[in-house]
Amino acid sequence: MSSVRDCYEANVAVYPLGGETSLDYGLPARREGVGLSLAGLDRVIDYPARDMTITVEAGVTMRTLAETLARERQRLPIDVPHAERATIGGVVATNFNGPRRYGQGTVRDYVIGITAVDGTGMTFRGGGRVVKNVAGYDFCKLLTGSLGTLAVITQLTLKVKPIPEKTAFVATRIHDLQDAEPLLAALVQSATTPAAIELLAGPEWSDVLQAFGDERPLNEDLALVVGFEGTAAEVDWQVQTLGEEWREQGAGKFGALSDKAAEELWRRLTEFPAATPAPLVLQASVVPSGVTRFLATVREVAADCSIQSHAGNGIAIVRFAEFPKDGLSRTLIGRLQPAASAAKGHVVILANPGGAEMTHQSVWGGDAAFGLMGEVKKKFDPNGILNPGRFVYQGMEQSE
Repeated sequence: MSSVRDCYEANVAVYPLGGETSLDYGLPARREGVGLSLAGLDRVIDYPARDMTITVEAGVTMRTLAETLARERQRLPIDVPHAERATIGGVVATNFNGPRRYGQGTVRDYVIGITAVDGTGMTFRGGGRVVKNVAGYDFCKLLTGSLGTLAVITQLTLKVKPIPEKTAFVATRIHDLQDAEPLLAALVQSATTPAAIELLAGPEWSDVLQAFGDERPLNEDLALVVGFEGTAAEVDWQVQTLGEEWREQGAGKFGALSDKAAEELWRRLTEFPAATPAPLVLQASVVPSGVTRFLATVREVAADCSIQSHAGNGIAIVRFAEFPKDGLSRTLIGRLQPAASAAKGHVVILANPGGAEMTHQSVWGGDAAFGLMGEVKKKFDPNGILNPGRFVYQGMEQSE
């Protein structure tokens, strides 16, 4: 892009913009620069449906992509809030993944070709337009989750999957996190193959079990919700089998739902991270066996928070009802980051609309790999003009 080259030569910061649904993610920009909108890059370049791949420009919205694929009974099984605005380029840049990640994988697994512009304005490509290729370096995985700091993504080739015939959920009430642990551990050995394993708690999920026939509000309890997708016969068998397994394990009353009710629950699970404004939204990534211990600490810190945990993957999204009384740094650095570290993970801030205490340590935590990542950034963006200061790098990006 000539605009990026011009900014490189003038040493002006560039802030790539897609659907602008994740502007709260990462540190706030502290250097003046220009916003580079990719909304105009919204074409479908190639869609050989029989090959189950599609090539699109980065500004295509997730809803447009879904509608295009649905005409051929196909989909990209990545769940993203605000699909009507979120762009595929932004989803890849932030590496955003929803509840289906347990059974379907992450967006990194679906990007097989990429075109981007580095910090000097040079266009480069990686991968290709077929699923099996070994063309060059794996830029697809390198750029996924880089928050637009290595290059501006302009075009993507994705592999896609068929739309399943049926979807369903099975859910049960859990009275405390200690009771959740054996049920979660048993799912690893289950004869079923879940598409999602969700552990839900807090006021925003108060009514979640009503659709399953449990009219009592969730209150202090938790809900374990397991999703299935596939042919009608596969899904029906898995729902029945998991029910039998739960009976043998001594689980409480459970229920199932499918069809439109299941689709509505998928929608709620997808939209939760950004459903309504919240004073603070965090995401933890820990080993799956450490989820319940980490959530116990979360509930000690903020008893009225709402939680969605992709428990099978060790992901926990926490929406605070109010900003922590002890302050962000003390809550994160003093309590939650050590709890995540003990579970071999970390915590990042997804949204902090008030902007208070947004430091490198509070937003990203510490990671020994950050220094190596800084060396990679220098190769792609020698002047540090791409999204400067917003990601994990320290010491190399200029500020003004």
